[in-house]
Amino acid sequence: MDDEVVQRVFEGRDYLQQPATSAASSSSSSSILQSLPLHVSFDHGYYLLVKAIQELREKKEGLVTVGIGGPSGSGKTSLADKVASVIGCTVIQMENYRDGVDEGNDLDSIDFGSLILNLEDLMNGKDAVMPLFDFQEKRRVGSKTIKSSSVGVVIVDGTYALHSKLRSLLDIRVAVVGGVHFSLLSKVQHDIGDSHSLDSLIDSIFPMFRKHIEPDLHHAQIRINNSFVSSIREPIYKLKCESESPNDNSTYSFNGNDSQMDNFIEMYLRPPSAREEARISDWIKVRQSGIRYYLSLGDQRFVDKNYIIRPKAEFEVGRMTLGGLLALGYIVVVSYKRASKTVYDGNISVSLETIDTLGRTFIVFRGTDRKVIGAEVRRIGIKGPWITKSYLELILESRSVPRLNTPPPLVQASSVEGQEKLVTAPKPIRVTPDLVNKLEDINQPWTRSPTKTKMEPVLAPWRLISSGPSQVDTAADSSAFRGPLQLAPMPDSYDLDRGLLLSVQAIQVLLENKGFPVIVGIGGPSGSGKTSLAHKMANIVGCEVISLETYYRSENVKDFNYEDFSAIDQSLLSENIDDLRNHRRTKVPIFDLESSSRTGFKELQVSEDCGVVIFEGVYALHPDIRKSLDLWIAVVGGVHSHLIARVQRDKNRLGHYISQNEIMMTVFPMFQEHIEPHLVHAHVKIRNDFDPVLSPESSLFVLKSNKQVAYQDILKILDQTKFCSSVQKFTDIYLRLPGTPSNGHLSESECIRVRLCEGRFALLIREPIREGNFIIQPKVDFDISISTVAGLLNFGYQAVAYIEASALIYQDGKILIEVDHLQDVPGPYLQIKGTNREVVATAGSTLNLDGSYTTKSYLQIILESLPPFERSSSGIHVKQAARLQELVEFIQSQGGGSVAESLPSRGSFPMEGVIEDMQSRIRRLERWHTINTVLWTFLMSALIGYSLYQRRRR
Repeated sequence: MDDEVVQRVFEGRDYLQQPATSAASSSSSSSILQSLPLHVSFDHGYYLLVKAIQELREKKEGLVTVGIGGPSGSGKTSLADKVASVIGCTVIQMENYRDGVDEGNDLDSIDFGSLILNLEDLMNGKDAVMPLFDFQEKRRVGSKTIKSSSVGVVIVDGTYALHSKLRSLLDIRVAVVGGVHFSLLSKVQHDIGDSHSLDSLIDSIFPMFRKHIEPDLHHAQIRINNSFVSSIREPIYKLKCESESPNDNSTYSFNGNDSQMDNFIEMYLRPPSAREEARISDWIKVRQSGIRYYLSLGDQRFVDKNYIIRPKAEFEVGRMTLGGLLALGYIVVVSYKRASKTVYDGNISVSLETIDTLGRTFIVFRGTDRKVIGAEVRRIGIKGPWITKSYLELILESRSVPRLNTPPPLVQASSVEGQEKLVTAPKPIRVTPDLVNKLEDINQPWTRSPTKTKMEPVLAPWRLISSGPSQVDTAADSSAFRGPLQLAPMPDSYDLDRGLLLSVQAIQVLLENKGFPVIVGIGGPSGSGKTSLAHKMANIVGCEVISLETYYRSENVKDFNYEDFSAIDQSLLSENIDDLRNHRRTKVPIFDLESSSRTGFKELQVSEDCGVVIFEGVYALHPDIRKSLDLWIAVVGGVHSHLIARVQRDKNRLGHYISQNEIMMTVFPMFQEHIEPHLVHAHVKIRNDFDPVLSPESSLFVLKSNKQVAYQDILKILDQTKFCSSVQKFTDIYLRLPGTPSNGHLSESECIRVRLCEGRFALLIREPIREGNFIIQPKVDFDISISTVAGLLNFGYQAVAYIEASALIYQDGKILIEVDHLQDVPGPYLQIKGTNREVVATAGSTLNLDGSYTTKSYLQIILESLPPFERSSSGIHVKQAARLQELVEFIQSQGGGSVAESLPSRGSFPMEGVIEDMQSRIRRLERWHTINTVLWTFLMSALIGYSLYQRRRR
């Protein structure tokens, strides 16, 4: 689908060397708009833009120009920066071309003449001199030269990037709406009720939008609805204490070049319908820095022990937006100046912040790694006392303003009965696949609202309900009211970001009202994102995560059959939860999936420092388990929904209509019958639309080479204090529907790749992005069950190729080096992987790999290594046909449910002999590597000792 969409982006252009109709000859004609009725997500739009740029570079000589336009706070700059981090292009900020300081959204404040001249110079191979604007000093302060020789792609980022004065110079036009733009409209409409229409609100807080911005957006080829508002996927952690003096230099140098000075004005706006008391979660915060204004909706921070944890929740808006809010009746209730001196020290920053209203100075430690901040504070000997209240709260306390942020009163029995009625009539919470919108959706007001009829909902606070066993008559749902205080389930379902935020807030509410321990269950189908969500929560609240897979009983787990609830050791699980509930030390099992056996136990005990335990797994919300839990979280989507969409797409291309229900029953046979009924009882229901293949948030940069590298050279570039190594064996099986459109040879884009590694099946649906020497792929694998693979085969997918390999893996936390030995391929391949592109490139250069990189997939490498072959009628390579047939028979037998019970154990796996041979080879390599390491260490010790001996003699 994505390749077809990219083709449609250039429909009517000469780049595809196809005839263009007169209606489509103009770059701004309406035919392009009609040919691309896409209102895609931010992640999908990012992916489409990167692919479109790559294709256009292949078809056009010279510079590729991209314009990204949209209203303030929509996410334009974020998109431009993420694309630039992948393809290494130049981003031109339209804000630097300002010749006025009154309002950034004022069309007359932009020097279009200079911008057009710069673009034309770059397109003609000339260097361009771009102006630089300082928003603190409110004037142009210099210029920057852009070398045409180093530029292949230029992105123009700005509110008016799609203006008619620029459109003729742009090859690709992207419109971004949403973000704070939509969310602010939603909140304002919620705050003031129905007294103003949506158009009236737009004209009030975005006065330039309808007249000067929105018309340009309809000329875009890619149109993005950015639902992202705030995220705690990667939160900021803060430790704050009061400084003894405003000029405290005892620990860090806050003067000279080492420090950065900032001055802010921070304002809090109370909604017109709000009461005078301080319910600050309803207020809007505006931060002014020079002539920039940044807005955040409500107080989205939360506190865990001494740490203040903030999501990414601040977005830039125009000054007119602030004026519009005041005109609608919002009141500035608190305003203060914050002067800040900041020193950046690696992964953390340390600031001295003076608040004029309080007359006090604070030391604030900030960073994205909680442990790093804690270690730094301990190193310099600061012990607090730590302040977890915001500056706003401190100011309100100094004024003796009463607070309304107290827990709401407990509801009466009638509310409990109403809740009982809700959970006894469950509704499915499946995720509809994110398919291309139909042509009739073109009339949707996509620039104004995420949906046609209603605004994005505002998150409601958690409520506690009072209940007791006597109030519940239905035994099946008695687990919902286990104690005197329980959370009332949220009535709606939420995306991953809001669901994560709600889940963490729910834990905070339970800790405050019930104390520790808080025991959480996260359930959902295979590949929905349960494990990822659990570990994100653990990183924030500092808790323990236990997978239900560790409770498998080896005698019930045979031939990869992990989907049967009876395979779980329920008695041990109940014993562990009971021990945790009663603050007793308990032993949690350790299960090895590769050997399908329990290998030991680890001790666990809750405490005030670690009072939260998360159990995650397919059956985490089963009635027999959830009755012992405090918080139930259901997750659907992820690879679950993406695989459904892929199967629908492949079938439709062959002219076969197939319903989502048919796919569910075949590919996820256990879900509808045994899993979905449990999910509807959850306190939080999460729709995980996040796609790590499409999303820039999960980019993993990979360099691949078949150049030989010595083991000692690998060790030199890794941090020995954090070094670890491992060995893996994997088998990749490629599935394709017969008759799928092909360009004459087998490629990854036509196939679904299933990887069998250490007893698990993982899925790859889309081909990674390839840019220059880099392969850009997701950081995570999606686990699926063997029954899902069998279901794909039952749908007609055919195994067309396979790869068997072993991997030696070395890593230090920053980079990972993988040495892969592919069967039937001479010599190993080395892969360097990391989340930082520059770090990966530096490691490759240190290993002298420059000039030897390949972006070919292992599938391409394997197929090219085979001698000339004949294809069977099904398209399978003859040399692989026999082995593939054995693999297919094994998967179908084990994935067929009851059939698996009558089959022999894993020893009958037809590849066991090959795997044993690989293991033997790997063990020999490991022994040789160990001997080399010992000899190398002995030699270095001898050299050092001899050197010291000679020095003493002198």
